Amino acid sequence: MKKVSFYTVGCKLNFAETSTIGEEFKKRGFEIVEFGEPSDVCVINTCSVTENADKDCRRAVRKALKISPNAFIIVTGCYAQLRPHEIAQIEGVDLILGSNEKFKIFDYISDFQKNYHAQIFVSPITGVNEFHIASSTPASDRTRAFLKVQDGCDYNCSYCTIPLARGESRSPEISLITERAKTLAQLGYKEIVLSGVNVGDYGRKIGTSLFELVKELEKINGIERIRISSIEPNLLTEEMIDYFINSEKICNHFHIPLQSGSDEILRKMRRRYNTALYRKRIEYIKEKDPNACIGADVIVGFPGETETHFEATYNFINELPISYLHVFTYSERPNTDAVNLPDKVPVNERHKRSEMLRNLGLKKKMNFYREMVGKTFDVLWEAEVKDEMMFGFTKNYVKVKMKYEPSLVNKITPVKITGVENLTAIGEIVSDWKTSPKSEFLFKNKKEVLQ
Repeated sequence: MKKVSFYTVGCKLNFAETSTIGEEFKKRGFEIVEFGEPSDVCVINTCSVTENADKDCRRAVRKALKISPNAFIIVTGCYAQLRPHEIAQIEGVDLILGSNEKFKIFDYISDFQKNYHAQIFVSPITGVNEFHIASSTPASDRTRAFLKVQDGCDYNCSYCTIPLARGESRSPEISLITERAKTLAQLGYKEIVLSGVNVGDYGRKIGTSLFELVKELEKINGIERIRISSIEPNLLTEEMIDYFINSEKICNHFHIPLQSGSDEILRKMRRRYNTALYRKRIEYIKEKDPNACIGADVIVGFPGETETHFEATYNFINELPISYLHVFTYSERPNTDAVNLPDKVPVNERHKRSEMLRNLGLKKKMNFYREMVGKTFDVLWEAEVKDEMMFGFTKNYVKVKMKYEPSLVNKITPVKITGVENLTAIGEIVSDWKTSPKSEFLFKNKKEVLQ
């Protein structure tokens, strides 16, 4: 039996798509092995949001060939769509597939014999209008699945290559997504994470909305949790916040991109909101649910970002009840408008500012976790085991650990948070949850029980 391995760079959307590609290989009789093990074929699904993502692709090719010198190397994804001829110069790459071709590997190759020259199949992004539904299905941990509900983006932010790599915003009918979600439930998944480039834009072109999609997904038996991977502040309404927080299934976890705490920089980025709207959304969430988790993305070192602009961003984040940060150091991406903006921030200064915000993010996360101590939450336990400890997540995205108990994997149990260690909460199973006939139902359907 031939073996195939996969290496994924970038977002959760990419991981969902890689998993779907893997299912096609399994149907064709391939055995899927971990990246780093010997394989006959290696598929590298790339990102191109930052310069590091491109470098990661090159490192992955070298590592795959070091382990399996005769492996057939396929590179696909955003980097492949944007710069296929650059990838073709990487020694050992055999096949390069663009965004619309990645799900049709077997249409382009069947024998997977190395030719020692790269074949390129990349169609113009303006012609990419298909939607390929995808979901991640890791065999070892049937707990959470990432479900792709939207692709592409119409926002055209000045720094971003995603519209160039994935095309216009598009999404499938609700019925197609609910059918895939039902399949995931039958496979044993308890939680689905709705993923996409701009998830909040779901359904705009087909006469529906993310709000309507979520309401339909709530009806599916077996799916206990629905988590939204990310949503733009201008697409998140107070009506949606109210509904999500009061839902028994939707997680009280909001990841809301910020990018900058300066309105001047936000305008240069061509973001569709200002700091006043962002603050209003965050404060409304916390007013409605003090235990809600709120994450934010921030880009540091954008052209024209002065020390004053950065201080405004730092202070803005510091004042808000944000739970954690994803910090990105700005890097110039070809064919974006931001490349041509004046007043470049020196690279060393970008890294300095990134470090400051990452430290702030760690402080925010630690404070958020400490606020949870003494409270009881539902935890969905995963298969990961380290040092005889098992791990799981609350609905509000607190990572919890306790002594490994195999019978609890993929089960939801009430857990009291007793402390915090290394940015992980320490949990203790509520003693009578198994003996009380109403206990399991109660804890599965309430966000929190205060002790």
